[in-house]
Amino acid sequence: MLVRLRRDGFNAALPFAQLALVVFALRADTGWGTVLALALLLATGLFGWLRSIRHARLILDTPTSRIASAAQGYTELRGRGRPLDGTPVLSPLTGLPLLWYRLSTYRKTSDGKWRHTETSESDASFLLDDGSGVCAVDPEGAEMLIRRRDVSERGDLRQIQWSLLKNDPVYVLGDFFTLGSISPDLDVSRQVRELLAHWKSNQPELLKRFDLDGNGSIDLQEWELARAQARREVLRQRDELLTAPEAHVVRKPEQRLYLISDLDPQALARRYRLWSVFHLAIFLGTAAASAWFHQVGVF
Repeated sequence: MLVRLRRDGFNAALPFAQLALVVFALRADTGWGTVLALALLLATGLFGWLRSIRHARLILDTPTSRIASAAQGYTELRGRGRPLDGTPVLSPLTGLPLLWYRLSTYRKTSDGKWRHTETSESDASFLLDDGSGVCAVDPEGAEMLIRRRDVSERGDLRQIQWSLLKNDPVYVLGDFFTLGSISPDLDVSRQVRELLAHWKSNQPELLKRFDLDGNGSIDLQEWELARAQARREVLRQRDELLTAPEAHVVRKPEQRLYLISDLDPQALARRYRLWSVFHLAIFLGTAAASAWFHQVGVF
């Protein structure tokens, strides 16, 4: 069973909202209530269809890159998952080391139904190794399409965990960048201005560092000293970046899809296409229902 994961993931949450709108439209006491529900169903169906189609095209049209030669920016990578050095991520369900997990907890109510009570999710990065190199993958903000699902029931407690393990196949579509690949023509003047502005935002600390005569204000000479110090710090940070070994990282883009999965791209695109069919059916069904309601005089 494939489960789409993220905090209230769009494709997981939207059908429930649409079902609620259908119930509301059927039970609405006024024509305007029905109109509002149908309008929202039309909007969510159209939006869901366009979004799913766009994501399917992104997955199919973005070529897979090798980490060693990947261009900076929006990139598709495939490889095997590896843990970062240091403290391992441990499963709260089994205590075993993982790359990533999401754990949902449910409790049985007095009427025998399971009620969701809590969700926890790891946010530690892990490594992707494609044979040409490795890069760190930051799962924060990603849509997770993960197949591994473990269920534990003890009395009135049920816990469901989705997880990635070491050496699992990992597919990532996101913003790829390389630390340490900073150009020598870094805009030092802009960085100095930004650092000085940051210092000015904390006046007590600024006076403590640069008010040499103790008169409670920064005069022109003291400000020039602060400017010189800011420039030295910017140049030091630039030199540290230029001499540091390169480290590749994948993170959430500003506007585009950020996806992490243990499926191959074809299966992922197929899933988004199925969601697009579902949302298109909602849109067309709502349009037909609207025409029928209008014909029979509901509104």
